Amino acid sequence: MIEATTQVRVRYAETDMMGVVYNANYAIYFEVARTEMFRKIGMPYAEMERNGVRLPVIDLHCRYYKSAYYDDLLTLTARVKEMPKVKIVFEYEIRNEAGDLLADGYTTLAFMDIAKQRPIKMPEYVERVISKYFD
Repeated sequence: MIEATTQVRVRYAETDMMGVVYNANYAIYFEVARTEMFRKIGMPYAEMERNGVRLPVIDLHCRYYKSAYYDDLLTLTARVKEMPKVKIVFEYEIRNEAGDLLADGYTTLAFMDIAKQRPIKMPEYVERVISKYFD
């Protein structure tokens, strides 16, 4: 399993008139969590793209429990529990400073050849990095 956390502070632009984080911003927080996870394990998205591979989101699910507010410090956790092949599934949790679970969810992304615009099997160089986290 791969797991990583990062933190973000809620910016004013991410909130509505009541200072509550607008629901669509949770998808952005999920993206921040997964890109930072890839960076921490030594496989940044930019490197994959330089090598001709993209990871478009093909499925997104989010469940909301409590609101996040302007200036809250959020802890974003991303996990990959299964070794990917053509698709990779990320699970997420978003918590506030008190540790309250605000939202959780998952996204499914597919490995895609940029030039051919076609799904592909996970590239070997990515597999070498990721496989270290799985038995």
